[in-house]
Amino acid sequence: MKLRYLIPLALVVAGCGAKDQGAATPDNAPTAAVQKKTLKVALLTPGPVSDAGWSALAYEGLQGIKQELGAEVSQQEATDAKIKDAMRTYAQKNYDLVFGHGFEYNKPGVEIAKDFPKTVFVSSSGGETASNAGAFRFYLEQGCYLAGYVAGKMTKTGVIGSVAVQNYPSIVSTLKAYEAGARAANPKIKIIPTSYFGAEGDASKAKQATEAVIGQGADFIIHQANAAAQGVFEACKEKHVLAFGTNANQNDNDTGVVIGSAVIVAKPAFVELAKQVQSGTYKGTVSLFGMDKEAIDFVFNPKMSTQVSPEIQKAIEDLKAKIKSGALVVPKDNF
Repeated sequence: MKLRYLIPLALVVAGCGAKDQGAATPDNAPTAAVQKKTLKVALLTPGPVSDAGWSALAYEGLQGIKQELGAEVSQQEATDAKIKDAMRTYAQKNYDLVFGHGFEYNKPGVEIAKDFPKTVFVSSSGGETASNAGAFRFYLEQGCYLAGYVAGKMTKTGVIGSVAVQNYPSIVSTLKAYEAGARAANPKIKIIPTSYFGAEGDASKAKQATEAVIGQGADFIIHQANAAAQGVFEACKEKHVLAFGTNANQNDNDTGVVIGSAVIVAKPAFVELAKQVQSGTYKGTVSLFGMDKEAIDFVFNPKMSTQVSPEIQKAIEDLKAKIKSGALVVPKDNF
C-alpha cells in the first residue's frame, strides 16, 4: 500500500528583534497530514455464509478484518469456472486481498496472481504459492482427532463413520485425524469408509449418504458437508445416533444430535494475514493455525454433558493440553 505524505518545510529564524520575513502565514503555512489507503478485502466461499459452518466461519473472519482494520469488505459465492472470474473482477477493482475459502481456490489464485501483482490471493488450504499468493491452513485435524477420541470411547456398536461433500485433500486429512483419534481410544473400533455425496449444498443427498453409513452400524457420525450438514443431522436424529459438528460450533443445531464440535476460530488467522498485506510484509507461503494460536478447539455440547462421563471430559482436556504444548502431534496430510 502507498502512503502519501505532505512534509512541512521547517523554517528557522534567528536574531533578536529581526523582522520575521520567512514566518509562515495562513496562506503559505503547510499542513501535516497522512492519508492512508483503505484496505479492500474480498472473500469467495463455496456456499452461503448462512450455512452455520464452513462458509459462515470465514465470513466471521472477514467481519473481524472490517472491525479491526476498518477495511472495505465484500463476499460472494464462487465455485468451479466462476472462481477465476470472481478473482479477476476483484483484482480489477483494486482489491488488496482476496480470500478463497477452500482448497479449490489455491491453484486459481496462484494463476491469477501473475496478472495482478498488486493483489494478494490467499486460500484456506492448498500448497501452491507465488510472490503474491499463498495459503493458510486451519489445523482442524486437531479438533477432529478429539472428536474421534470421544466416539471411540462412547460408541456402543463399536462402529463409527463419516460423510463429506467431496474428497478434497483438506477434507480427507481431517477425516483421517478423526479415525486416528478413534483408534487411539479404541484400537478395536470399526470405521466405515467416508461416504461422499458430491453435491455442494444438497442436504437431501447428504442425508442419504448418512443413512447409508448408519445402515452399516455406525452410531457416531462426523461430517464435512458444508451447507448440507443439516441433512446429516436429520438422518442422525431419525436413526437415533449422535453426530459431531465441524468447522463452526454446531452444538445448538435444532436436531439435538450434536454432542460436540470441532471448531475453527477464523478471526485470528484472517486478521493476521490482512495485517501482513496492509503493512506490505506479506510473502507467498503456507501458514498453519492450530490450537496453539487459539484457532482450533473442540467443544462439548453443554446440553448433552450428562451423556459424557467425567473421565472422558477430563481425557479431552488433557489431550488439548498435550496438543497445545506439542507433546501430542496430531497426524495431518501434506498437500
